[in-house]
Amino acid sequence: MTTRIRTAAATASALALAAALAACAPTEAAADTVTVYSADGLRNEEGTGWLDQLFAEFEEETGLTVQYVEGGSGEMVQRADRESTNTQADVMITLPPFIQQADGLGLLQPYEPEGAENVDVKDPDGKWTAVVNNYFAFVYNTKELSEPPTTWEDLLAPGFEGRLQYSTPGVAGDGTAVVIQAMHDFGGLEPAMDYLGELQANNVGPSSSTGALGPKVDKGELLVANGDVQMNYAQSRTMPNLGIWFPSREGGDPTTFALPYTAGLLEGAPNADNGRALIDFLLTEDAQQRVAPVAGGFPARSDVASEGEDAEALDELMEGVEVFEPDWDDIDAHLSEYLDAWREATGS
Repeated sequence: MTTRIRTAAATASALALAAALAACAPTEAAADTVTVYSADGLRNEEGTGWLDQLFAEFEEETGLTVQYVEGGSGEMVQRADRESTNTQADVMITLPPFIQQADGLGLLQPYEPEGAENVDVKDPDGKWTAVVNNYFAFVYNTKELSEPPTTWEDLLAPGFEGRLQYSTPGVAGDGTAVVIQAMHDFGGLEPAMDYLGELQANNVGPSSSTGALGPKVDKGELLVANGDVQMNYAQSRTMPNLGIWFPSREGGDPTTFALPYTAGLLEGAPNADNGRALIDFLLTEDAQQRVAPVAGGFPARSDVASEGEDAEALDELMEGVEVFEPDWDDIDAHLSEYLDAWREATGS
């Protein structure tokens, strides 16, 4: 009897040890999965977002399971970089300049998906391709503000103290876009940092997620926050107090720049073929035709017409807004310098 008890205890101990060792060991992806690291904005809590729909259809058509991890654009690149010796994901979906950063870190492998010949925004070496076109923007609370602010200078008013917030540059893609936009509108790094340093008196503080700011504006916790057209237009369908606007300098016209969601295949992807199939799926004509009505964005494929009420509303929103082209090579090369300057200027 005693021998049996000791044997059972030893067996239990051995099983516990094996389980502990297994928990510490790297997890191998199942062959019937595809893992996606993505910036937020293309899914929603209701499960009706663009990626929600496409992932469900992709799973039904292929029998594969999509494993989805969401976070800030910079956060996703940092995670993939930490795992680069034992890659855990297959596909990355993120915004500039973080897709360029991922490429510079050697995290992406070349793949030209089906339909990419009709995509204007893509890497010349085939490391990434836009899947949803999008633009930098701000949002405001339409209930408390009868009209949106029109200039950067307006945001310095005392009435915005503690009721203005933008997501953290270097962590969130849209937050980094604030720095890029300010550098363009103010004519360089130094005047942009002077302005953002002054704006800090009204800024609530850091936020790793831009997507979390829209609901705060809608509820009136904030009056103004940064964002992007696609995400905020999609949010406005269920957030009646959310309005989109574009900043300008005093006496100037409002400006913005393209901030597309881009997809790339990760180097060392455990299920690279599954990743290729998923990127192909995001660029199908059917998927692209639903970008405006479902995602609230603009198709990445130039040969796919954007039609319907949502497409018309988005086109109207962009009327009179000057779209400039950032020097992404310069931004990629000097991003850490720009972020250090922002931290110093704002005390962040």
